[in-house]
Amino acid sequence: MDTRLCTRFAPSPTGLLHLGHVASASYGWRRARDAGGRFLLRLEDIDPSRCRPGFADAILRDLAWLGLAWDGPVRVQSAHLADYRAVLGTLAARDLLYPCFCTRADIAASVSAPHSAPDGTALYPGTCRSLDPGRRADLLAGGVPHALRLDMARACRIAGRLDRLEEGQGRLACDPASFGDVVLARKEVAASYHLCVTHDDALQQVTLVTRGEDLAASADLHRLLQTLLGWPEPAYAHHRLLRDAHGVRLAKRDRALTVQALREQGVGPDAVRAMAERA
Repeated sequence: MDTRLCTRFAPSPTGLLHLGHVASASYGWRRARDAGGRFLLRLEDIDPSRCRPGFADAILRDLAWLGLAWDGPVRVQSAHLADYRAVLGTLAARDLLYPCFCTRADIAASVSAPHSAPDGTALYPGTCRSLDPGRRADLLAGGVPHALRLDMARACRIAGRLDRLEEGQGRLACDPASFGDVVLARKEVAASYHLCVTHDDALQQVTLVTRGEDLAASADLHRLLQTLLGWPEPAYAHHRLLRDAHGVRLAKRDRALTVQALREQGVGPDAVRAMAERA
């Protein structure tokens, strides 16, 4: 096992890289290089409705132009669906998953004022968790589309109290239950972000997860999955997000600040990185 510090940059190819991505990639790259460690690149393209090969190619091209070289082969999640199915099988064998036939409209209508999980998704009220076994079997036999949800109460009982190591803050108590019974797979998406990213961090021996502060709460859920599946625990470093002059977070719609647009304007790679790191 490689014991060197290992970070990763894991964008989804749903658009062009912008300065916010550069700031995140540069942060992880610099942490790895300063420690004599490894910097990995992963393409989180598990959702075929949103990801495009052209954007994946652009990510590789932009990172290479910026001089943010990665170590080893790029892990492309869509090429490893069998890995994620195996993890789902393990959780199902432990009675930690159940099929959910509810639509988003069903969930919204099930409570008068839907609550949100820390990642902004609607908090599921648990409708299908207690579905009559016969009715469940009929729906499955009839091919009714469904998601696979984690039985959060059962999972938390098995895992017990959890904490995570956040750089600069020490060990923080985790509250995965705040996510409710999260979706870990859908008919149209083989596995969720939460399952795939946690699996891949373990597989690739990532020791320091560097990513934006908007994903800090998700680490609580990831610690639960790590514990349930016996995967190693990384440390976390959630950096601040890059924002525009009005304090609005940069997004893929900010085309003027994409690496491609800046390159076409004649801005050099060192200058682009400096812009991202300085902001």
